[in-house]
Amino acid sequence: MRLTEWDGKTALRRHGIPVPPGMLLHGAQPGAGWDDAVVKAQLLEGGRGKRGLVQRGPAAKLVPEIRARLGDAGALLLLERPVDIAQEIFLALRVDGTAQALEVLCAPEGGVEVEGGAPPLRWHILPESPSALPDSLRILRGAFPADLAARLARLVVRLARVMVAEDLESLEINPLARLADGSLVACDCKAVRDEAAGFRHDAEATALSAGLESAAMTKLERRARDEGFQMVEIPGGRVAMVTAGAGLGMMMLDLLGDAGCPAACFMDNAQGGPVETAPQRFAIAFEMAQRPGIDAVLFYTTLASRPLKGRVEALAAQLRVQPSPKPLFVGLAAGHAALAGYSMAQAAADLAAVGVTALEADPHALVRQLATAIGPRRTA
Repeated sequence: MRLTEWDGKTALRRHGIPVPPGMLLHGAQPGAGWDDAVVKAQLLEGGRGKRGLVQRGPAAKLVPEIRARLGDAGALLLLERPVDIAQEIFLALRVDGTAQALEVLCAPEGGVEVEGGAPPLRWHILPESPSALPDSLRILRGAFPADLAARLARLVVRLARVMVAEDLESLEINPLARLADGSLVACDCKAVRDEAAGFRHDAEATALSAGLESAAMTKLERRARDEGFQMVEIPGGRVAMVTAGAGLGMMMLDLLGDAGCPAACFMDNAQGGPVETAPQRFAIAFEMAQRPGIDAVLFYTTLASRPLKGRVEALAAQLRVQPSPKPLFVGLAAGHAALAGYSMAQAAADLAAVGVTALEADPHALVRQLATAIGPRRTA
């Protein structure tokens, strides 16, 4: 789950990380005392500053202006007291699954144009390791004065522990403000929490983020969530794709994209969701396939010990009830145990009888057949 700046900073405050004083403004106009304020739209996407959704000035003037940009007269806004920034620093942490550690990124020049600056310092950290502080200090001294490097190193270790305590996958503070007295204040916060760890945290503490996430979902994405799996629509896609498992789904996304037939959706299992959601996934894919821009439906899965015959019979029965509105390409990679008493050739014949355009075990061959069949995208 992506957290709004307000929810992210609330988490930082719980752990004693300094943030600017502020309040969440609901429908009413701000009261007196906000003649000089930083007014920020609370959104889950980035780029707010470049869109004029973060401004400093009189709140009474900026609040209606930013709400007008959002097209929502009652949009929730964050009002903060300005801080006098002597230096804007970029600081971020993320989970590096390959290294089984947290990766830290830090640059002396942060702010809106951080991408245009020098590459950040990068290093790995284990928050409870005795070397976490000295290693961070040694690296930071290469780009910061000794006293600031020491403050940053201590903050990095604290934020690494916040990452663990809050089950965060990533945490970005840009800018991290150095004030004239040397103190450090998190002036912005972008955080992503592992959704599988949501049960360990108070849902009310991230109600704003959850509400915005739900509001941003399409009708089909919300339906998929309610039926027990995850789905993301991808604008501009040509293929309604049905998969299970993030790794397999990402592989098929790449193959389809490389073939010039981008996927129109991505599906994955949900934590604690039902064991079987294939009928619901196909129903949503077929609904998508009725759109003019969708040229095909693709289904790909792997079978280790689950019988291929059972999967084919279930799919055939479903297609007799609800045929695919566009050509359907099926990929079934079956292990030796799954093929017992039933061959891929028989599976292909049985599926062809219910309208399946092609059956392949090799995902590359499947995508090549699909790309050949639907051809390049037609332009007006």
